[in-house]
Amino acid sequence: MREKNPETHEEKLEYLRDLRDAAINSASAEAVEKHHAKGKLTARERIEKLLDPGSFEELDTFVRHRTHDFEMSKRRPWGDAVVTGHGTIEGRKVFVFSQDFTVFGGSLGEVMAEKMCKVMDLAAKVGAPVIGLNDSGGARIQEGVVSLGAYGDVFARNVASSGVIPQISVIMGPCAGGAVYSPAMTDFIFMVKETSHMFITGPEVIKTVTGEEVEFEELGGAMTHNSKSGVAHFAAEDEETCLEDVRYLMSFLPLNNMEQPPHSPSGDDPEREDEELDTFVPDDPNKPYDMRTVVAKVVDDEEFFEVHEHFAKNIICGFSRLDGHPVGIVGNQPAFKAGVLDIESSEKAARFVRTCDAFNIPIITFTDVPGFMPGTDQEWNGIIRHGAKLLYAYTEATVPKLTVVTRKAYGGAYDVMASKHMLADFNFAWPTAEIAVMGAEGAVNIIYRNDIAKSPTPDERRQTLIADYKAHFANPYAAAERGYIDDVIEPRQTRPKLIRALRTLQTKRVAQPRRKHGNIPL
Repeated sequence: MREKNPETHEEKLEYLRDLRDAAINSASAEAVEKHHAKGKLTARERIEKLLDPGSFEELDTFVRHRTHDFEMSKRRPWGDAVVTGHGTIEGRKVFVFSQDFTVFGGSLGEVMAEKMCKVMDLAAKVGAPVIGLNDSGGARIQEGVVSLGAYGDVFARNVASSGVIPQISVIMGPCAGGAVYSPAMTDFIFMVKETSHMFITGPEVIKTVTGEEVEFEELGGAMTHNSKSGVAHFAAEDEETCLEDVRYLMSFLPLNNMEQPPHSPSGDDPEREDEELDTFVPDDPNKPYDMRTVVAKVVDDEEFFEVHEHFAKNIICGFSRLDGHPVGIVGNQPAFKAGVLDIESSEKAARFVRTCDAFNIPIITFTDVPGFMPGTDQEWNGIIRHGAKLLYAYTEATVPKLTVVTRKAYGGAYDVMASKHMLADFNFAWPTAEIAVMGAEGAVNIIYRNDIAKSPTPDERRQTLIADYKAHFANPYAAAERGYIDDVIEPRQTRPKLIRALRTLQTKRVAQPRRKHGNIPL
């Protein structure tokens, strides 16, 4: 590329083309080859697969770093180590930044952060989602404290846009140190198995400080953060699948908090009834079943995009559609730990409920909960505080809230799982529902302890009292008499009932108290 200033119009056009070509091909062929050998796409290839073909409009193509470090000053690639701009997904506007590991290891410095902040500011101003493709070795050491301040500038934008526009983080390589806090404050985190890693301190530092030996994948790989820490929401087998999942998630989300989620007409009859639901819940109250099957039989086209699939499996969260409208699904999972609520499941569901509420997505809750997990481990680690998060989230939410009690709804967990008392709009129960302070056996053993002990036939007396307790309390009708349950319905009627309720609630409005914000028990 020529170094002198062009003079004629033709020379200027040619110079522009040369500059743009230099920016697009800033990485060496060797660096790109190494990247591909690891099963990773380049920053621009990722954008091409994420956005609609030909829709990407690049910004800040010609910026360059201003580092005075002698070695760094020898190389000042156009665009620095991130590609930014905007485009569309299924015709809907999104903003994107894609960190380029082939340029300075994707390290973040002043100019790179300025590019990211500019695109984040534009996204907030326009009212469109921002998707960050993260692949960075961390702060640019040569820039010292400036690079740390640059991270802070990005964090401030994450906080300002939280609950205003959807923010999605896609981890497609390393994301370490302070850099992890930007994705941690976004709405959803995607990771790729084997090639993406997140951690505050790496294996070498951990070994030096604590003596522990751990590999990258075990410490901060996709499945670690999807199943153990709960930091990430989705795990994909490869980058192409990951980017397709991001596109799919976008189909459920509005562009911003002032819009309704996108409607997608479905051929699934709103009045469809599924007879299999009538006998799906086992007669034995201790026998498990898969709540995801219940969801699939109710929603449009059996579509359920599960969030946090591998974390806190005793509760399920995800997106579906009813009558073509996106809805958030929360349900206890009897097939795992009997669907009991514990610390992790409470936090998982609370976060999801608040996300749905922030972006105007109605919440459908399927309740089958035997209570909160007992034990010193839960108590000492704060189940009271963590369980209160879910209670707070449901009560605070102003979107349409519908609840279906399929079987157990015991104790305080009954209240927490979007009960009428937590301001749910419509609460339905199946005839198999058991709404009580606790299970019949436990209640009888407490209430009638002396009676049973004095009986000449204690076992027979216990069974008689259990049957009597079930008849009077372990059913949905006592709650329905009080108006806590709006209707006891045949399970097959669940889909049409929910759709009619959602149609009724389309114009729901809730007056909020004047306050800066509530104080959720974090």
